[in-house]
Amino acid sequence: MHEGAVAHAQTHDAREEAIELLSTEFNTAYSWNYEMVRRELHNLYEKAKRDQWNATDQLPWHLGVDAEAENLPDMQIPVYGTHIWEKLRPAEVRTLRREQLRWLLSNFMHGEQGALLATAQIVDATPWMEAKFYGSTQVMDEARHVEVFSRYLNEKLGGPYRINKDLKALLDQILTDSRWDMKYLGMQILVEGLAMAAFGFMHKMCAEPLLTELLHYVIRDESRHVAFGVIALNDYFKEMPAKELREREEFVYEGCRLMRDRLLAEEVWEYMGWPVDEVKDIVLHSPSMIEFRKMLFAKIVPNVKRLGLLTPWVRERFAELEILQFEDFEPSA
Repeated sequence: MHEGAVAHAQTHDAREEAIELLSTEFNTAYSWNYEMVRRELHNLYEKAKRDQWNATDQLPWHLGVDAEAENLPDMQIPVYGTHIWEKLRPAEVRTLRREQLRWLLSNFMHGEQGALLATAQIVDATPWMEAKFYGSTQVMDEARHVEVFSRYLNEKLGGPYRINKDLKALLDQILTDSRWDMKYLGMQILVEGLAMAAFGFMHKMCAEPLLTELLHYVIRDESRHVAFGVIALNDYFKEMPAKELREREEFVYEGCRLMRDRLLAEEVWEYMGWPVDEVKDIVLHSPSMIEFRKMLFAKIVPNVKRLGLLTPWVRERFAELEILQFEDFEPSA
């Protein structure tokens, strides 16, 4: 075979391997009532139209990025202060900085693709026209977020990591569930709530100008996304039969557990050539990382409470995860 043909075949195979098919089933809902009767959703749609932005023109992509600089504080690296950190040579610290940032942004990007797919499903499945209108703007938002994180990773950091298995498990649950409210609950309340907290924290700490500006724009969008879930599901669970409600309770708990576990960054330790299980155990029990993981749920717990899902059963599980202290924080929307 000619060399050019071989290269083309290899490229084609690589593209095929990069595509994964999920079998999904959910109802598509027509809404023949075109009146805007859910005022809060209509207001959110107006804000979304007003706040659209073009990443190609509005972000300073010309800026150079030193991927090995302390773009985020070293103390936020999970092994900081441990015996592993103390043994690192300066060159290894620089490599670890780059890989930790690359891993974080990679999973942000993968999560945003999950949000893109889930929100497109919500537009199909939601029974309210205002929600379809607003959801269509979020589909555009999520496409833009995938675009900017992908461009930053490929142009500034050398490309992405594969998706974390715990994040993948949660996204698969959301995308394959046939019930429209579970898509809202999983994506808008859980995944978007965690992303909102993580983006906000990173934005405050970031010392890299391009990434700081990128996060500024993404956060503006994310605040609307979480509000979308809270507004759409408000009062929905109050009259739900006990068996169906328990399914939502279990889903909320399992989703939070998966999101906690995905923060262990095992792919980075694998890249560094370290004993993955040993380092995961160190990270899981690190006091600073325990507090960081808890903080990321500050947006989720009050929203779960506002929706009426902080039941005695969920309270017990949130207490086990040590995130119940956020229940009286201000909810979204």
